Amino acid sequence: MRRTIRAAAIRSSRHCALLVLALLAAAFSLSAAETPPALIHGLWVWKSPAVLAAPHAAESLRDFCTSAGINEVYVSVSPRTEAAEEGQLVHLIGLLHRSNIRVEALLSSTDADEPGKHRDSLVQKVRSIVEFNQKHRAERFDGIHLDVEPQQRPENKGPGNLRFLPGLAEAFRAVLAVAEPAGLTVNADIQNKLLKGDASQRKMLLSAVPRLTLMMYELSSPGDGDTPAQQAEKAAANSRKFLNMAYDGLGDQNLATKLAKMVIALRTPDYLDHLPEMLTHLDQANRTNPHYLGWARHSYNDTLK
Repeated sequence: MRRTIRAAAIRSSRHCALLVLALLAAAFSLSAAETPPALIHGLWVWKSPAVLAAPHAAESLRDFCTSAGINEVYVSVSPRTEAAEEGQLVHLIGLLHRSNIRVEALLSSTDADEPGKHRDSLVQKVRSIVEFNQKHRAERFDGIHLDVEPQQRPENKGPGNLRFLPGLAEAFRAVLAVAEPAGLTVNADIQNKLLKGDASQRKMLLSAVPRLTLMMYELSSPGDGDTPAQQAEKAAANSRKFLNMAYDGLGDQNLATKLAKMVIALRTPDYLDHLPEMLTHLDQANRTNPHYLGWARHSYNDTLK
């Protein structure tokens, strides 16, 4: 009889233990499901050969990123400097990766919206990044960051002038076709002018690449008389406005999951030393918006002056 009671007690204890483990596992799964993904905090680095040539430059950049909460860096690369700076890039990427910081190759053009030699040149730059990654698998770029600005040409200036948009979207798709199979993400800078098009134009833009970075510049200036709190509220309000503008009329659930998500960028000259406060307010204002990916600051070069 005692053996029967003891056996029953053991079975009961095991059942309770299994139940507790199951409840803990369920609670952990629920907690993990409710934890929002980490927001992107990006940083541009222009003229990288000159920046990285300084003593301990890569370490200084790494330290700046960790102190400023940066988890993604956009490093300028050009065919003219790529061979010379290869060693610098390998060292930098390895250093940043060890600090869990992604690195994107920053590629620029004002004419890649035009088919032919200009677009082919941009695509060739992407292929050179793929080749770099094949040579340096442990210190590879994580993505391509596009700075394609056809709006800088005189024929494309003026409010409402989006004649270049179809070509720009095609350029984005051409880059994506090379980058994505090679395991590279694609992220493209845009101006708020592009979000003022009609629904079909915005759909064209937002379906061309998985990620866009909105350059939300010149909302404020150091001498405009606003307090930092007023500037922060202006930045937050405009970020909400542009996010709503971008996806307005594109609310179909199946379509929405295929559209690009957006990073909001601010620049140093507009806020000077108050820039970190403004970026924090962007996260606070948009964290629950499913289209918002985080912020980016322009640029590291400003901190070197």
